[in-house]
Amino acid sequence: MSAVLTVENYTLDYRTGWGLRRALDAVSLSIAPGEVLGLVGESGSGKSSLAWAITRSLPTNAMEAGALRLGAEDLRTASPQQLGAIRGRRIGMVFQDPSTSLNPTIRLGEQVIEVLMRHRGLDRTAASAAAEAALADVELRDPAALMRRFPHEASGGEKQRVVIATVFACDPELILFDEPTTALDVITGARILDLFGRLRARTGVAALYISHDLGLVSRVADRVAVLERGVVVEQGVPADVFRTPAHSYTRVLVAAVPRPGHRLVEDTPPATTLLTATSISVRYARKRLFRPAPPAATHAVDFDIRRGEIFGIVGESGSGKSSLARALTGLAPFTGAIDLDGRRIAAMDRPYRRAVQIVFQHPDASLNPRMRIADILSRPLRLYGGDSAEVPRVLEEVRLPASYASKFPHQLSGGEKQRVAIARAFAAKPALVICDEITAALDVSVQAQVIELLLALRRAHGTAYLFITHDLNLVRQIAHRIAVMQEGVIVETRDAADLASPDAHPYTAALLAASPAPIG
Repeated sequence: MSAVLTVENYTLDYRTGWGLRRALDAVSLSIAPGEVLGLVGESGSGKSSLAWAITRSLPTNAMEAGALRLGAEDLRTASPQQLGAIRGRRIGMVFQDPSTSLNPTIRLGEQVIEVLMRHRGLDRTAASAAAEAALADVELRDPAALMRRFPHEASGGEKQRVVIATVFACDPELILFDEPTTALDVITGARILDLFGRLRARTGVAALYISHDLGLVSRVADRVAVLERGVVVEQGVPADVFRTPAHSYTRVLVAAVPRPGHRLVEDTPPATTLLTATSISVRYARKRLFRPAPPAATHAVDFDIRRGEIFGIVGESGSGKSSLARALTGLAPFTGAIDLDGRRIAAMDRPYRRAVQIVFQHPDASLNPRMRIADILSRPLRLYGGDSAEVPRVLEEVRLPASYASKFPHQLSGGEKQRVAIARAFAAKPALVICDEITAALDVSVQAQVIELLLALRRAHGTAYLFITHDLNLVRQIAHRIAVMQEGVIVETRDAADLASPDAHPYTAALLAASPAPIG
């Protein structure tokens, strides 16, 4: 049986002001009918560039060589009219963030209907009925009601299901998945993967599944290809490739995957309490027109963090984890009490703000794009009694060259920008750093580097961390204790080593069951 997708000796370069930049180098791979090929590699390895090439969505400065075929059809020579018939109808695409696929000004139902009218030739009445049926197929509750909502009125998981429903409703030959669960919590992501498995079994669709999560790829893919700097260095069955990798680059990726049994922190923090939170409730305001009052994001949450401790918080999206972090840093109004070093915090004054710092998930949202790195780091240094002359030292402490002081954020990679955000937090010499999903957007090897940096900074300064994450495998490696949040409440707090105990809370067990099994 002929392949659904054939990539043969394909090379992709981009013309830049500094010459040609190679994105893909003589890539050859194929996907059979009904097969899922996983594509893994670090950020910048060329994974997404291959997806854009297949969908013929390349920029004008792209230069290509080699073959890209959908069945017997040459994608590189297809006319704009032919490509219009291929995209959506024969090739579907599911992106990491469903919000980028959905028009925020158009109701969800209208968007699905429009696609079905275009690609399946249905009239509006038939397309409306087919759209509702498609949403029911992906197990969305009350599809008719959801069709009337705008994207901002749906959760991340609901939006991703709408995108998947739209793609499968067009009955494509091939679907490209580009990190489709990275932006979702572990339970929602597991449900999306289970959904894909059921739809795949029913339709027999072929898929290219792009991800930096090796454990997840092991779960969904029949074969895997490993991409390093645009070159496929290894292909095979996931169990073979990840358990006995033949290439040194694959071995590096596998070694960086978190394994709960491989503890990175074995020391016991001092017994003295650093911070105590009592009955912390966060409720976001709404206009008075809305009745009843919205439910609390967190409800009467109690916990304490010991000096030098790594205290993990896990839970689904919407469980209140980030709201708790925002309350502790004064970014969200709350009721309850906070004590730091035995002092009741009546107002978040300068000493408290110096002692409690936060690093966010997306450094692009917290680093001013118009400021050079030196200016970004100078501000907390001057604010808390330091001097701008310390910028090189602060950069070197997070393992960035002092020369980066003259750069702007857009000139740095995602991992480098996150190091700058960490450097800014440590410029204040804090006692506690809140890490809010700070590795979620990073590939596995860069994540390992950032975690190793955080642990080194802790050893050097005795800093405590409040580590918020969806990644249970990771937090079980590095935390001393872990609190589990569900619907704004901490349902239990356990030593990290005991999280998988038989007497754990049912919700904790559900989170663990939804987490990808460690590989290797």
